[in-house]
Amino acid sequence: MDDNDLHILRLVQGNARLTAETISQDVGLSPAAVQKRLKKLRETGVIEKEIAVLSPAKLGREMTILVEVILERENRAHLDSFKRKMRNAPCVQQCYYTTGEADFMLILVVSDIQEYEVFTQEHFFDESNISRFKTSIVMDRVKTSLDVL
Repeated sequence: MDDNDLHILRLVQGNARLTAETISQDVGLSPAAVQKRLKKLRETGVIEKEIAVLSPAKLGREMTILVEVILERENRAHLDSFKRKMRNAPCVQQCYYTTGEADFMLILVVSDIQEYEVFTQEHFFDESNISRFKTSIVMDRVKTSLDVL
C-alpha cells in the first residue's frame, strides 16, 4: 500500500459513491488505475464493506443507548453465545468484547425506552450468564464516524 492507496481510501471513506473518474482527478492517476487499486483494496479486505449511513431519527430510531455488560462466566461457549445474540439483535448497532470492568460494550439504536426495556428483558434479564449491565442514554450525537484514516 502506498500514498496513492491511502489517498484513495480517505476519499472513499468519506463518500463511497465517488466515481473512479472523480477520484482520479484528486489523486492524479488514471480512472483505470484507480479502479484497479480499488479492486485490489476490496479483494484484500482493506475495504471491508461499502454502506449507506442512515439517519436514525428520520427512521424513528431516536434513542442511542450505550450499555456495559458484565458476564457471570467467560468461557468460550458463553462468549460465543452472547456474541451471536448481539449480532442477531437488530437494535444493536455495535458490539465490542472489551478488557476492563465490562466484558462487552454495546451501542444500540431504539425507537423509545419501551423497546430498550423489551431488549433488556430478552437479552439480559432472561439470560442467566449476565451478572449486571449499566445503561447510559445518549443526550447528543456529538460525533459519529467509522473513519479510520
